[in-house]
Amino acid sequence: MPVYAFANQKGGVGKTTSAVNLAAYLAAVGRSVLLVDLDPQGNATASLGIDRSVLRRSIHEALVDGAPLAERILPTRWEGLHLAPAALDLAGAEVGLVSAPEREFRLRRALEEIRSAYAYVLIDCPPSLGLLTLNALVAADALIVPVQCEYLALEGLSRLLQTMTRVRQRFNARLHVRGFLLTMFDARSRLAQQVVEEVRHHFPGRVFRTVIPRSVRLAEAPSYGLPIVAYAPNSSGALAYAALAQELLQGDGLLVPSLEGGAHGA
Repeated sequence: MPVYAFANQKGGVGKTTSAVNLAAYLAAVGRSVLLVDLDPQGNATASLGIDRSVLRRSIHEALVDGAPLAERILPTRWEGLHLAPAALDLAGAEVGLVSAPEREFRLRRALEEIRSAYAYVLIDCPPSLGLLTLNALVAADALIVPVQCEYLALEGLSRLLQTMTRVRQRFNARLHVRGFLLTMFDARSRLAQQVVEEVRHHFPGRVFRTVIPRSVRLAEAPSYGLPIVAYAPNSSGALAYAALAQELLQGDGLLVPSLEGGAHGA
């Protein structure tokens, strides 16, 4: 039951879109999936149709107060897909964790009690390298790093990798990069093609074959509280995330059911 953190301190690169839609597709083929929303913006929570302003329980209490995470996990409308939501109070978690004992291990300890119930745990990190992201890196087995196919795509990645190395040395020796995920690809753009080549050159063998296209449908889906598999299952973005799910399952040595035509009912 791998734990993957979606991390990149650069904002707007497709972390939440990738975490939500990969989680939905893995659930669509029968895997039990927990999506952990660790971003104070709560976009993963909203993308699954949950109003975080009315939540009484969230990941915040598990991190800051040590409350049981199992009591804060919500089912979603999609069978097999569960959510540890972010409520409005997560914005104060960084401050609350500063003086907490063993503050880097809070998420790992929260997940220890429940991770065996899931085939996959996916963590959506905030666009920073603060204490919340540090908790994700300590809890995770590996990183999935979305990289936008635009100018300066590699900017900041060295800092993320340096942080990962320090985490490996001090807190989590098993942490590694599961793969760099190229996102927001525009096939009409020469620059986008160059970015793909550059990223694959810099990180040989560590870049997912699947490339996520720039897609209006992907951008629209969160406003309806739906993953792309339910909103527009035949769109280019949906087909890309279906392919990514299969690639991930194959790489993890798991049997890959067919995702063809696979709308996952709401």
